[in-house]
Amino acid sequence: MSKPEFFLTPGYGPLLQKELHYSQAVKIGNRIETSGQGGWDDGLNFPESVEDEIVQAFKNLDSTLATAGAKWEHVVHVNSYHVGGFPPEVNQTMTRMYRHYMPHHSPIWTETGVAALGLPQMRIEIRVTAILPD
Repeated sequence: MSKPEFFLTPGYGPLLQKELHYSQAVKIGNRIETSGQGGWDDGLNFPESVEDEIVQAFKNLDSTLATAGAKWEHVVHVNSYHVGGFPPEVNQTMTRMYRHYMPHHSPIWTETGVAALGLPQMRIEIRVTAILPD
């Protein structure tokens, strides 16, 4: 088995590692797993709308994947965690982001409603699994 290699997302990654002692991604062999990424900016501030928060979470995942050497085309599995249920704008925005970032494939997806996430302001958290080509 390959030795795990851990990655910090530029910007907010060092802050989260210092404050909460975790990394944003791990690579083992050709598999990359991300921790849940929220819709925060580098100062851990959140947008007003849930739609903008989802869009920012995808941008954060884009940066996290790139830091670990992957792209959205390598993503095979998505888990999303949602506070506040699933009003139409949630699935509409998630679907729009899937089509934007993964226009040529549809990963598997588990969508879960939760009571709370790691920071009180969070309404969305997304984690992914990517498999790099051999």
